[in-house]
Amino acid sequence: MPGDLRDGRIVIVGASLAGLRAAEKLREEGFAGSLTVVGDEPHPPYDRPPLSKQVLLGRAAADTTGLPMHRDPDADWRLGVRATGLDPVGKRVALADGESLPYDRLLITTGTRARPWSNPDEAALDGVFTLRTREDAAGLAERLAAGPRRVLVVGGGFTGSEIASGCRERGIEVTVAERGPAPLVGALGGTLSKLAAAMQRNHGVDLRCGVTVTALRGDGDGRFIGADLSDGSRVEADVCVAALGAVRNVEWLADAGLAAGPRGITCDAGCRAFDMYGIVTDDVFVAGDVSRFPHPLFDYQLLSLEHWGNAVAQAEVAAYNMVNPGPLRRPHLTLPTFWSTQFGLNIKSVGVPTFSDQVVIAQGSLEERRLAMVYGYKGRVTAAVTVDMAKSLEYYQHLIETAAPFPPAPGASDRPLAAEVPVPSDVPDPKGLSHGPTVALTGHLPDRRLIMAAATG
Repeated sequence: MPGDLRDGRIVIVGASLAGLRAAEKLREEGFAGSLTVVGDEPHPPYDRPPLSKQVLLGRAAADTTGLPMHRDPDADWRLGVRATGLDPVGKRVALADGESLPYDRLLITTGTRARPWSNPDEAALDGVFTLRTREDAAGLAERLAAGPRRVLVVGGGFTGSEIASGCRERGIEVTVAERGPAPLVGALGGTLSKLAAAMQRNHGVDLRCGVTVTALRGDGDGRFIGADLSDGSRVEADVCVAALGAVRNVEWLADAGLAAGPRGITCDAGCRAFDMYGIVTDDVFVAGDVSRFPHPLFDYQLLSLEHWGNAVAQAEVAAYNMVNPGPLRRPHLTLPTFWSTQFGLNIKSVGVPTFSDQVVIAQGSLEERRLAMVYGYKGRVTAAVTVDMAKSLEYYQHLIETAAPFPPAPGASDRPLAAEVPVPSDVPDPKGLSHGPTVALTGHLPDRRLIMAAATG
């Protein structure tokens, strides 16, 4: 192994789950040079899934969600300071405090932030929240503990549904406003979203689908008191949570010449970032929620994921490739997995449900609220989602990895094949959803067009 890959200066921008696991992996792989981790939040890396689960239920404090270190990465932690720019030619990262960090190799793990409510004045009302950071979770948990009359959740994706579930578990009245035809439709398609809608209503949620919130209303003292909906109705509530999906943290790269845009930073399967001409870089790597990467099982379309497991797996591949020469580099081919607990149900998925044209219930039933749904695309298995049947998921993962035919053959289900006929997966266009999908599959759409003058003479 060439010595220079184990030495030199590596900067990680993003003190996140991906950033921490990458830092640990770099040391594990023998990197002995200087390692700097930059983070815009003042805290060391912490775990986000508990924020919408245990923290909102009052079972854990927001400041107890710190991530354990598997090993000391011996890093210089620059916390509470934003990266504001990147000079890929001079190999320097500009920070908000005026400092400029030199690097030999750079890893970007800046992740996402909550999409704010579109009207800044309405977003500033007392009682209007988003949920992404420790501070968000602590503030919202405190407000829920005070016992509001009603909570309005805008957006019925996974985060919005988990918030609604937490409210009902606390005995708080809750209204969910979802632009799509049902909650979770953007991530799981039409069939399972019907089950999600039924579960919410059975647990007392006032679920409004096919509507948007047109305005948040405040009283004369700047407190949130309710909202106007597109169907002309009004909802009176004390608390509003805008669960509108995520914004990828790429603005600081606007002048860096990378293939970075609203859907993230495009990289190859080895986590190397592309520049804006589609040429792969060899010193800038990307991992986690902010990345867009190709996967051979999904026609090499670019995947954008907001999954805990993907952040860990991709960070480790990126770190490995940063300190190993070309022939030894590994691809990031891990299958996406995801889980959510809401309204007493444990939902787990493997593969990409949105990359599908048909679904079939292979085990259980919607009526039992315990099932395994298998997704197919052009005659092969591409995803599976289980509801309170997680032990089955490993089997379906094997079907996806081996491109098994869809629908699954007899023996891949607990019913005669003829008992369940595949139906359209009914996955909507993500552009029409307010909360955004958990997985986005896209072709390459350049974020800016460059006019190239032909050389003459």
